[in-house]
Amino acid sequence: MRKITTLLIAAICLFSFADVFAAGDFPGRKKYPKVPYIELADLAKQFKDVVVVDARSILEYETLHVVGSVNIPVAKKSFEAKVAKLRAGTTKPIVFYCNGRTCMKSFKATKKAMEHGVKNVFSFDAGIFEWTKANPKLAVLLGKSPVNVANLIPKKVFKKRFLHPDAFSDQATSPTKKTLILDVRDKYQRAGIGFYPGKERWASLDEKKKLRKYIKKAIDQKRTLMIYDEVGKQVRWLQYELERAGAKDYYFMAKGARGYFKALDAWGKK
Repeated sequence: MRKITTLLIAAICLFSFADVFAAGDFPGRKKYPKVPYIELADLAKQFKDVVVVDARSILEYETLHVVGSVNIPVAKKSFEAKVAKLRAGTTKPIVFYCNGRTCMKSFKATKKAMEHGVKNVFSFDAGIFEWTKANPKLAVLLGKSPVNVANLIPKKVFKKRFLHPDAFSDQATSPTKKTLILDVRDKYQRAGIGFYPGKERWASLDEKKKLRKYIKKAIDQKRTLMIYDEVGKQVRWLQYELERAGAKDYYFMAKGARGYFKALDAWGKK
Protein backbone atom coordinates (compact mmCIF):
# COMPACT_ATOMS: atom_id res chain seq x y z
CA MET A 1 0.00 0.00 0.00
CA ARG A 2 1.34 3.41 -0.95
CA LYS A 3 2.37 5.49 2.05
CA ILE A 4 1.38 9.08 2.70
CA THR A 5 4.46 10.88 1.47
CA THR A 6 5.45 14.45 2.17
CA LEU A 7 4.14 15.37 -1.28
CA LEU A 8 0.80 13.71 -0.63
CA ILE A 9 0.50 15.38 2.78
CA ALA A 10 1.08 18.74 1.13
CA ALA A 11 -1.52 17.93 -1.50
CA ILE A 12 -4.07 17.02 1.15
CA CYS A 13 -3.34 20.24 3.03
CA LEU A 14 -3.67 22.30 -0.13
CA PHE A 15 -6.91 20.56 -1.00
CA SER A 16 -8.30 21.07 2.47
CA PHE A 17 -7.70 24.80 2.29
CA ALA A 18 -8.92 25.32 -1.25
CA ASP A 19 -11.97 23.13 -1.74
CA VAL A 20 -14.72 25.71 -1.29
CA PHE A 21 -17.36 23.49 -2.82
CA ALA A 22 -16.96 20.67 -0.30
CA ALA A 23 -17.13 23.14 2.59
CA GLY A 24 -20.87 23.51 2.06
CA ASP A 25 -21.43 19.83 2.83
CA PHE A 26 -18.73 19.80 5.50
CA PRO A 27 -19.28 22.93 7.66
CA GLY A 28 -16.17 22.31 9.75
CA ARG A 29 -13.95 23.04 6.76
CA LYS A 30 -15.30 26.56 6.58
CA LYS A 31 -15.29 27.05 10.35
CA TYR A 32 -11.71 25.77 10.71
CA PRO A 33 -10.06 26.82 7.42
CA LYS A 34 -6.53 26.33 8.75
CA VAL A 35 -7.13 22.78 9.92
CA PRO A 36 -6.20 20.13 7.33
CA TYR A 37 -8.62 17.30 6.68
CA ILE A 38 -8.61 13.97 4.89
CA GLU A 39 -11.36 12.52 2.70
CA LEU A 40 -13.00 9.14 3.32
CA ALA A 41 -11.54 7.51 0.22
CA ASP A 42 -8.04 8.78 1.02
CA LEU A 43 -8.20 7.51 4.59
CA ALA A 44 -9.31 4.08 3.38
CA LYS A 45 -6.40 3.93 0.92
CA GLN A 46 -3.84 5.04 3.51
CA PHE A 47 -5.42 3.25 6.48
CA LYS A 48 -2.41 1.08 7.36
CA ASP A 49 -0.08 4.06 7.22
CA VAL A 50 -1.84 6.38 9.66
CA VAL A 51 -2.78 6.41 13.34
CA VAL A 52 -6.51 6.93 13.83
CA VAL A 53 -7.74 8.69 16.98
CA ASP A 54 -11.35 8.79 18.16
CA ALA A 55 -11.88 12.22 19.77
CA ARG A 56 -15.30 11.35 21.20
CA SER A 57 -16.39 10.12 24.61
CA ILE A 58 -15.64 6.67 25.96
CA LEU A 59 -19.27 5.60 25.57
CA GLU A 60 -19.41 6.67 21.93
CA TYR A 61 -16.12 4.90 21.26
CA GLU A 62 -17.24 1.67 22.93
CA THR A 63 -20.47 1.71 20.95
CA LEU A 64 -18.99 2.16 17.48
CA HIS A 65 -15.42 2.91 16.44
CA VAL A 66 -12.82 2.49 13.72
CA VAL A 67 -10.82 -0.74 13.95
CA GLY A 68 -7.52 -0.15 15.72
CA SER A 69 -8.32 3.44 16.64
CA VAL A 70 -7.18 5.01 19.90
CA ASN A 71 -9.72 6.79 22.11
CA ILE A 72 -8.48 10.18 23.32
CA PRO A 73 -11.53 12.34 24.20
CA VAL A 74 -10.90 15.96 23.25
CA ALA A 75 -12.95 17.12 26.24
CA LYS A 76 -10.56 15.53 28.74
CA LYS A 77 -7.84 17.55 30.46
CA SER A 78 -5.34 14.85 29.55
CA PHE A 79 -5.96 15.24 25.81
CA GLU A 80 -2.83 17.25 24.95
CA ALA A 81 -0.52 15.07 27.04
CA LYS A 82 -1.89 11.84 25.55
CA VAL A 83 -1.63 13.13 21.99
CA ALA A 84 1.95 14.31 22.64
CA LYS A 85 2.80 10.85 23.98
CA LEU A 86 1.20 9.25 20.94
CA ARG A 87 3.23 11.46 18.61
CA ALA A 88 6.44 10.60 20.48
CA GLY A 89 5.88 6.95 19.60
CA THR A 90 5.17 7.33 15.88
CA THR A 91 6.02 9.42 12.84
CA LYS A 92 2.84 8.41 11.02
CA PRO A 93 0.12 10.99 10.28
CA ILE A 94 -2.45 11.19 13.07
CA VAL A 95 -6.09 11.38 11.98
CA PHE A 96 -8.83 12.49 14.39
CA TYR A 97 -12.48 11.62 13.83
CA CYS A 98 -15.83 12.06 15.57
CA ASN A 99 -19.51 11.46 14.72
CA GLY A 100 -19.97 13.08 11.34
CA ARG A 101 -20.03 16.12 9.14
CA THR A 102 -21.64 18.48 11.65
CA CYS A 103 -19.60 17.22 14.61
CA MET A 104 -16.72 19.58 15.27
CA LYS A 105 -14.72 17.43 17.69
CA SER A 106 -12.41 16.11 14.99
CA PHE A 107 -11.52 19.68 14.02
CA LYS A 108 -11.18 20.81 17.64
CA ALA A 109 -8.90 17.87 18.38
CA THR A 110 -6.73 18.54 15.32
CA LYS A 111 -6.54 22.25 16.12
CA LYS A 112 -5.57 21.61 19.75
CA ALA A 113 -2.90 19.14 18.68
CA MET A 114 -1.47 21.67 16.22
CA GLU A 115 -1.47 24.41 18.86
CA HIS A 116 0.56 22.17 21.15
CA GLY A 117 3.21 21.53 18.54
CA VAL A 118 2.01 18.16 17.26
CA LYS A 119 2.55 18.08 13.51
CA ASN A 120 1.21 15.97 10.65
CA VAL A 121 -2.35 15.81 12.03
CA PHE A 122 -5.67 15.74 10.18
CA SER A 123 -9.40 15.84 10.73
CA PHE A 124 -11.55 13.08 9.23
CA ASP A 125 -14.85 14.92 9.19
CA ALA A 126 -16.99 12.41 7.29
CA GLY A 127 -17.28 10.65 10.65
CA ILE A 128 -17.86 7.18 12.01
CA PHE A 129 -21.23 6.45 10.35
CA GLU A 130 -20.02 7.15 6.83
CA TRP A 131 -16.85 5.22 7.57
CA THR A 132 -18.76 2.19 8.87
CA LYS A 133 -21.16 2.07 5.94
CA ALA A 134 -18.28 2.32 3.47
CA ASN A 135 -15.87 0.04 5.40
CA PRO A 136 -17.82 -2.35 7.67
CA LYS A 137 -14.77 -4.61 8.00
CA LEU A 138 -12.82 -1.72 9.47
CA ALA A 139 -15.36 -0.80 12.15
CA VAL A 140 -16.41 -2.26 15.50
CA LEU A 141 -20.00 -2.17 16.79
CA LEU A 142 -20.53 -3.14 20.44
CA GLY A 143 -17.30 -5.12 20.41
CA LYS A 144 -17.96 -6.99 17.15
CA SER A 145 -16.31 -6.64 13.75
CA PRO A 146 -17.02 -6.65 10.87
CA VAL A 147 -20.14 -4.59 11.43
CA ASN A 148 -23.49 -5.75 10.16
CA VAL A 149 -24.83 -2.39 9.04
CA ALA A 150 -28.37 -3.67 9.64
CA ASN A 151 -27.59 -3.65 13.38
CA LEU A 152 -27.12 0.10 13.42
CA ILE A 153 -30.19 1.73 14.97
CA PRO A 154 -32.09 3.38 12.08
CA LYS A 155 -32.44 7.14 12.21
CA LYS A 156 -36.25 6.88 12.08
CA VAL A 157 -36.23 4.67 15.21
CA PHE A 158 -33.91 7.14 16.92
CA LYS A 159 -36.08 10.13 16.02
CA LYS A 160 -39.20 8.51 17.47
CA ARG A 161 -37.71 9.27 20.86
CA PHE A 162 -37.50 13.01 20.20
CA LEU A 163 -39.72 15.54 21.93
CA HIS A 164 -39.89 19.24 21.05
CA PRO A 165 -38.11 21.26 23.79
CA ASP A 166 -41.44 22.61 25.04
CA ALA A 167 -43.00 19.14 25.30
CA PHE A 168 -39.77 17.81 26.81
CA SER A 169 -39.81 20.51 29.51
CA ASP A 170 -43.50 19.95 30.26
CA GLN A 171 -42.92 16.25 30.88
CA ALA A 172 -39.60 16.70 32.65
CA THR A 173 -41.01 19.14 35.19
CA SER A 174 -44.52 17.70 35.56
CA PRO A 175 -45.40 17.29 39.26
CA THR A 176 -47.44 14.19 38.47
CA LYS A 177 -44.85 12.35 36.37
CA LYS A 178 -41.92 10.42 37.79
CA THR A 179 -38.89 11.47 35.76
CA LEU A 180 -35.13 11.49 35.91
CA ILE A 181 -33.64 14.37 33.90
CA LEU A 182 -30.15 13.81 32.55
CA ASP A 183 -27.83 16.36 30.93
CA VAL A 184 -25.17 14.40 29.01
CA ARG A 185 -23.24 17.34 27.51
CA ASP A 186 -19.50 17.49 28.07
CA LYS A 187 -17.90 20.24 30.16
CA TYR A 188 -17.22 22.47 27.14
CA GLN A 189 -20.79 22.26 25.93
CA ARG A 190 -22.37 22.63 29.35
CA ALA A 191 -20.18 25.55 30.46
CA GLY A 192 -22.20 26.17 33.59
CA ILE A 193 -25.57 25.16 34.96
CA GLY A 194 -28.20 23.03 33.23
CA PHE A 195 -31.77 23.90 32.30
CA TYR A 196 -33.51 22.29 35.26
CA PRO A 197 -31.59 23.28 38.44
CA GLY A 198 -32.34 21.06 41.40
CA LYS A 199 -34.15 18.53 39.23
CA GLU A 200 -31.57 17.24 36.78
CA ARG A 201 -28.39 15.21 36.99
CA TRP A 202 -25.25 15.73 34.94
CA ALA A 203 -23.26 12.83 33.52
CA SER A 204 -21.28 13.40 30.36
CA LEU A 205 -20.89 10.58 27.86
CA ASP A 206 -17.32 10.18 29.15
CA GLU A 207 -18.67 9.09 32.54
CA LYS A 208 -19.82 5.59 31.64
CA LYS A 209 -20.27 4.28 35.20
CA LYS A 210 -22.23 7.34 36.24
CA LEU A 211 -24.49 7.10 33.20
CA ARG A 212 -25.18 3.44 33.81
CA LYS A 213 -25.98 4.18 37.45
CA TYR A 214 -28.63 6.73 36.48
CA ILE A 215 -30.09 4.48 33.79
CA LYS A 216 -30.40 1.61 36.27
CA LYS A 217 -31.91 3.93 38.87
CA ALA A 218 -34.55 5.14 36.42
CA ILE A 219 -35.43 1.57 35.40
CA ASP A 220 -35.56 0.30 38.99
CA GLN A 221 -37.69 3.25 40.16
CA LYS A 222 -39.86 3.14 37.03
CA ARG A 223 -38.98 6.72 36.15
CA THR A 224 -39.11 8.22 32.68
CA LEU A 225 -35.63 9.19 31.53
CA MET A 226 -35.56 12.67 30.00
CA ILE A 227 -32.17 13.15 28.33
CA TYR A 228 -30.63 16.03 26.43
CA ASP A 229 -27.28 16.79 24.83
CA GLU A 230 -25.94 19.75 22.85
CA VAL A 231 -27.58 19.33 19.44
CA GLY A 232 -29.63 16.13 19.67
CA LYS A 233 -27.04 13.87 18.03
CA GLN A 234 -24.77 12.49 20.74
CA VAL A 235 -27.74 10.83 22.42
CA ARG A 236 -27.88 8.53 19.43
CA TRP A 237 -24.96 6.65 20.94
CA LEU A 238 -26.57 6.57 24.35
CA GLN A 239 -29.59 4.84 22.81
CA TYR A 240 -27.52 1.68 22.30
CA GLU A 241 -26.72 1.65 26.02
CA LEU A 242 -30.35 2.34 26.94
CA GLU A 243 -31.61 -0.50 24.75
CA ARG A 244 -28.96 -2.88 26.04
CA ALA A 245 -29.96 -2.04 29.63
CA GLY A 246 -33.60 -2.75 28.85
CA ALA A 247 -34.86 0.84 29.19
CA LYS A 248 -38.25 1.32 27.57
CA ASP A 249 -39.40 4.69 28.87
CA TYR A 250 -37.03 7.41 27.70
CA TYR A 251 -37.04 10.54 25.54
CA PHE A 252 -34.51 12.92 24.02
CA MET A 253 -34.83 16.67 23.53
CA ALA A 254 -35.09 17.46 19.81
CA LYS A 255 -32.01 19.42 18.71
CA GLY A 256 -30.73 19.36 22.29
CA ALA A 257 -29.66 22.45 24.20
CA ARG A 258 -29.53 24.53 21.05
CA GLY A 259 -33.11 23.56 20.29
CA TYR A 260 -34.07 24.62 23.81
CA PHE A 261 -32.54 28.06 23.35
CA LYS A 262 -34.13 28.44 19.94
CA ALA A 263 -37.56 27.55 21.32
CA LEU A 264 -37.01 29.96 24.22
CA ASP A 265 -36.06 32.73 21.81
CA ALA A 266 -39.14 32.05 19.66
CA TRP A 267 -41.35 32.16 22.74
CA GLY A 268 -39.84 35.50 23.82
CA LYS A 269 -40.67 37.04 20.45
CA LYS A 270 -44.34 36.15 20.65
